[in-house]
Amino acid sequence: MKINIPQQYFSKLMRAVVEFEMIEDGDHILIGVSGGKDSIFLCYALAILRERLRKDFRLSALTINPMFPDTPFDTARIRTFLAGLEIPYDVIDVDIAGAIEAQGGKTPCYTCAFFRRGAMNRYAKEHGMNKIAYAHHNDDAVETFLMSLLYSGQLTTFTPVTYLDRTDLKVIRPLIYFRESETRAAVRYHGFAPVPSPCPHDGHTIRQEVKELIARLSPEIPDLYEHLASGMRESALGELWPATKTRDEMKETYLRYMGKSAAAHADSRKK
Repeated sequence: MKINIPQQYFSKLMRAVVEFEMIEDGDHILIGVSGGKDSIFLCYALAILRERLRKDFRLSALTINPMFPDTPFDTARIRTFLAGLEIPYDVIDVDIAGAIEAQGGKTPCYTCAFFRRGAMNRYAKEHGMNKIAYAHHNDDAVETFLMSLLYSGQLTTFTPVTYLDRTDLKVIRPLIYFRESETRAAVRYHGFAPVPSPCPHDGHTIRQEVKELIARLSPEIPDLYEHLASGMRESALGELWPATKTRDEMKETYLRYMGKSAAAHADSRKK
């Protein structure tokens, strides 16, 4: 298969790989493949890097079948496509559908992500791989950043490279500088029609709501997306309140304000 992408796409890919030092000699990278536009483009992009970089590294790919009973998941087209890229491919079944059902109505995305990550990590370790590549793009990072603020009160998102100390694996995200519109447009370069997601919750998630919120506010705040993307950088931190103090930490100050010593306060509580 002849593979190529426009120079602007290759430049974004190289910016991520170089800035965050994602690939080294001797790496064996396991690609998480769902069959959607993002993960298929990631396979294509990494195959191009395998040709062009002066790095000796290997690629393999894995699909997790979540076993949703009413939505069959046909991976045959994925296998054929990856064979053309000379990327070894495997599919394993993980009963994510059953795990979600056992949660009794709790948010399905967390359960799904937890079991997928666990299965990917185990597979990588069992097959001697040292890195896992996921197809998260820039929109994913921005949406995660806003979701974290709105739903957990934290300024956080996933990082381009994440070291997993429990498994001694590194997670890399080479598409981190691509907008989702670019991965959607990339289908015309690799010629693969995405495989529909078997997840019955697809399009009905908190992430989808946040995606739509950004789209809805963007006409009113033209620089909204760019500001959110800039806000993910450590250099963006300005003046923030100090961390909340515990009762014990505040006790000494409280007693000083009340003109009491710690011993006098303790005695008064005994009476």
